[in-house]
Amino acid sequence: MFKNHPPGLIPAALSNMGERFGYYIMNAVLVLFLCSKFGLSEETSSIVYSCFYAGIYVLALVGGAIADRTRNYKGTIISGLIVMTVGYIVLSIPILATSENTTWLLALTCCALFLIAFGNGLFKGNLQAIVGQLYDNPRYSAQRDSGFQIFYVFINIGGLIAPFVAPLLRSWWLETNAMAYNASFPALCHEYLSVTANMTAENMENLYALASQVGYTEAMNIKEFCTQYLEVFNTGIHYSFIASVAAMLISLTIFVCTKKGLPNPPVRTKAESVKMTPEEKAAMAKEIRQRMYALFAVLGIAVFFWFSFHQNGTSMSLFARDFVNTSSIAPEIWQSVNPFFVIVLTPVVMWIFSALSKRGKEFSTPAKIAIGMGIAGVAYLFLAIYSVAMHYPSGSDFREMAVAVRETMLSGPWVLIVYYFFMTVAELFISPLGLSFVSKVAPQHLQGLCQGLWLGATAVGNLLLWIGPLVYNACPLWVAWAMFLVVCVISMGAMLGMLRWLERVTK
Repeated sequence: MFKNHPPGLIPAALSNMGERFGYYIMNAVLVLFLCSKFGLSEETSSIVYSCFYAGIYVLALVGGAIADRTRNYKGTIISGLIVMTVGYIVLSIPILATSENTTWLLALTCCALFLIAFGNGLFKGNLQAIVGQLYDNPRYSAQRDSGFQIFYVFINIGGLIAPFVAPLLRSWWLETNAMAYNASFPALCHEYLSVTANMTAENMENLYALASQVGYTEAMNIKEFCTQYLEVFNTGIHYSFIASVAAMLISLTIFVCTKKGLPNPPVRTKAESVKMTPEEKAAMAKEIRQRMYALFAVLGIAVFFWFSFHQNGTSMSLFARDFVNTSSIAPEIWQSVNPFFVIVLTPVVMWIFSALSKRGKEFSTPAKIAIGMGIAGVAYLFLAIYSVAMHYPSGSDFREMAVAVRETMLSGPWVLIVYYFFMTVAELFISPLGLSFVSKVAPQHLQGLCQGLWLGATAVGNLLLWIGPLVYNACPLWVAWAMFLVVCVISMGAMLGMLRWLERVTK
């Protein structure tokens, strides 16, 4: 698996593990955290989530431009790790949200999210550019696709561990305060505290039923218990961000200690800016232009993949909370299923690609991306059929049902496992190979910026994430899943239509 790969690959991958650790903690808790801490609606929390994740990838364009201009990729990466660490430190400070401080506290939280997004923009695309530079060496160039797949496996190790951290720390803190975890209770607490006199009888019944499950007794004041539960619940989430700080510091240490073994592009002088390699001279006009057209075509497809894939942090987190029996497993932990499948399935996918190559039947990178979109469509086809069979209503209608009725309609965890299996296979056909594709077509002097463009496409997809929870709460569930199915099928068709052109351009 590691044969014929440059020695700098593993240190670069290990340096990215801390960033993935923090990313997956944030991915697992952000929407639910904003709802439980500030009492925001799911739609509003999803908009904040979408903007944050779009910011991560949009700012990669800024980070790429800085590194390309200064030719100091390593220094830019180190700065990004430091800025991200500061953002996580701010988030780790537990401050109780009250009616008096909600405005500035929410603003502080958004500032911390901006620091994380900006630091990520300085870090992520430029590290990927360095990995691409490792394979510019003719000795390793034939292993570029498999190299990015290996890189992808290692960085997902952080993603595998992270989703367990937030629930463990939160549950530990709840148990320390003689309370228990329930994903639905914080929303009812906020509703009760804001509209005490106008809360419906059914919701009051649900409030008392859930309160008794998490530590409330008749001798307690229900209003005081709700306030205390929210404080303890959210403090436990704040503590999970301390783990993110530690992970970022580990990544920073690894990168600083191993950066000498990574490529260091020469600083361009005025004379060098005129001189070009023979390949660049031949491709200056038509070929480079065609390559950039091909890059933007693939970026357009990537937008819709990430729009569908990153529902794991929005509508799929809500689905896990509302419709899946998570009495023994917190909904955030399901975020670890995706990185687990990445680690397990990547060697299998690499073996399949290698076997096909030996038989002379190798798929091109654009063809693999098209297949990945089709597999993503299968994941949502499965969810749509299952939701029709279960007669699932919208998320908002489901939550208004009595607790006893809802419990009879909950699905088993296997539904999430099947979904994440198909989405992970799709991811392995698209994400690492997309990075490889970008490194192939990017001009040498724009490698950081082009990796930033790939992340920018992810940003556009993330800006659309709020649509998922909106449809999830407004329509029967099958409608939401069918919407993503249609997006994936159309994207696959568009990719197949451009296939011959893309293959010709990237030869």
